[in-house]
Amino acid sequence: MTTQSLLARLQSDGIHLGVKELLQYRQFANLLDLTPRRTPQARLAGSYLTKHKGRGMEFDEARHYQPGDDIRAIDWRVTARTGKTHTKVYREERERPVFILCDLSRSMQFGTQLLLKSVQAAHLTALISWAAAQRGDKVGALVYSDALHAECKPLSRKRAVLSICHELMRCQNDTQQHNTPPEAQVNMESALARLRRLAKPGSLVYIISDFLQLDERALQHLQHISRHCEVSALAVTDPLERELPVTSRLQQVNVTNGTQQQTWLLGDRRLASHYSSSQQARWQAVESHLNKCKTALSFIDAGLPLFDQFERLRRLSQWTR
Repeated sequence: MTTQSLLARLQSDGIHLGVKELLQYRQFANLLDLTPRRTPQARLAGSYLTKHKGRGMEFDEARHYQPGDDIRAIDWRVTARTGKTHTKVYREERERPVFILCDLSRSMQFGTQLLLKSVQAAHLTALISWAAAQRGDKVGALVYSDALHAECKPLSRKRAVLSICHELMRCQNDTQQHNTPPEAQVNMESALARLRRLAKPGSLVYIISDFLQLDERALQHLQHISRHCEVSALAVTDPLERELPVTSRLQQVNVTNGTQQQTWLLGDRRLASHYSSSQQARWQAVESHLNKCKTALSFIDAGLPLFDQFERLRRLSQWTR
């Protein structure tokens, strides 16, 4: 398919965001199974709740001891106060809040083949939001650009997704319409600091970005978040950021990623090899930093529609740690 036919199918111009292109991901919500693939670790206690009673993670009530009750669950304080043996009853884990951090900053306003990275990030945010809502989980988001940030508190069902989609459109379209003054910047470090306050323990957290602003202070916040939440890092990349295009002759081009401008000589094999190696080294360093924060890293291509990356998307719901 041509680029124009793909954009028509996506109901997108590749640069701005509209209502229809974000709402359409509701039909793909079953791609992501947000149910944990293995038993949550102890630090995630209290995140999945149901009315089924058992020896779960969240205290529900104290009742009279019955034959067969686990003696480890005896509530000694109530027993001492009443003079009769009581046991603690817990609720089993079921519900899992989902929180998404979506980076629409200047470096994300870059794309060479189909979509800007920021637009693909918004599409991915919408897909995850619909998947969470379909499952019945509460879903919230923090969307930020260089000048704006929007906090969507975790809500249930369709209302939550519509709120998130509204903020995605507002931040992206505002960024395209206005030049952001340098002093007004919001960066990943400040966004993660906000996320640290917003994401409740036990949440499933998705961070969608190109991670160009992943510095030491940002990593400190991420490390704290990962102690209490299950975190997945979703790196949105453009094909040009992985390797230079092959040309039959030498060609000088000027490029920018929104923050830096450079002149490249296409067709130079040595330059192309060096460029590819440097990009690979950068991502290896990013992955190493994220691994130390117990955060899994996956890649999403802005040069392909999400519906052509289904297998990759399915793996996002796997427990990888």
